[in-house]
Amino acid sequence: MANPAPVVFEKLTVGDEIPELVRGPLREPHLMRWSASIENWHRIHYDQRFTVEHEGLPGLLINGSWKQHFMVQVVRQWAEPDGWLRSINFQFRAMDVVGSTLHAWGRIAELAEEDGYGIVKLEIGIRNQDGQQSTPGSATVVLPLQGGPAVPYPYPTS
Repeated sequence: MANPAPVVFEKLTVGDEIPELVRGPLREPHLMRWSASIENWHRIHYDQRFTVEHEGLPGLLINGSWKQHFMVQVVRQWAEPDGWLRSINFQFRAMDVVGSTLHAWGRIAELAEEDGYGIVKLEIGIRNQDGQQSTPGSATVVLPLQGGPAVPYPYPTS
C-alpha cells in the first residue's frame, strides 16, 4: 500500500524520517515460502540442524533477497504514487535469523532540485528488535515539485 498522502518535496527537511515497516517475528514458514517462491533451496533457510551443526551459523538465515525486497518496499511505500525510486544501494553486514522482528527505516540525508524535479537522498537500513543494524544503505527518490510536471517513467538515471 502506497503512502496515503502524496509526499510534497517542498515540505521535506533533512533529518525527516520516512514511515518504517516492521515484519516479524519471522518464522520458519516465512523463510520456506520465500525460498520456494524464488527457488532458493539452500538449507541455511529451512534446515535448522544443518544450519547450526554443519554450517556453524546461529540459526536459520533470513534470505538476502527478502531483505532486498524489504528495503525497496519501505522506500516505494513512502514515495509513491507520485515519486519514483531512482536508485538503491545496501550492504549485508550482519545475519538476521528466524525469530527476528525486522524494521526497515529511512531518513532524509540530502535534498536538491535537478532538472525541475526534487531529488531526495535517503539513508536506509534494516535493524532487528535489539536495534542491531544488519543492512545499511542509501536510496535516491525523484519527486515532482509543487506545480511542476509529473516524474516521467522511466526517469533518466544518467
